Amino acid sequence: QVQVVESGGGLVQAGGSLRLSCAASGRILQIVNMGWYRQAPGNQRELVALITWAGNTNYGDSVRGRFAISRNNAKNTVFLEMNALKPEDTAVYYCSTQTIVGEYWGQGTQVTVSS
Repeated sequence: QVQVVESGGGLVQAGGSLRLSCAASGRILQIVNMGWYRQAPGNQRELVALITWAGNTNYGDSVRGRFAISRNNAKNTVFLEMNALKPEDTAVYYCSTQTIVGEYWGQGTQVTVSS
């Protein structure tokens, strides 16, 4: 009943920046958190950044200081500003919407960082 859609992925050079967007729609009850996770081929999915509806944030160690997560609660959207990108950031980035009754995922958006 909840649709989650990411956008903004693409190919960038190392050192560049990219902004990802995620919008949740549908039968949404109270959202607790929205966040970004990523998964590279052969690797497990890892936390990139998480933000609660109150505005508290958490970042993965590898992106802290380079990435920034923000939100627009009225539009059920979350953003990820990625700076100083490294080839190691290459992955499919997934948006997670966590409500009081369940967790919903987007289809993912590919981010590729060339050296």
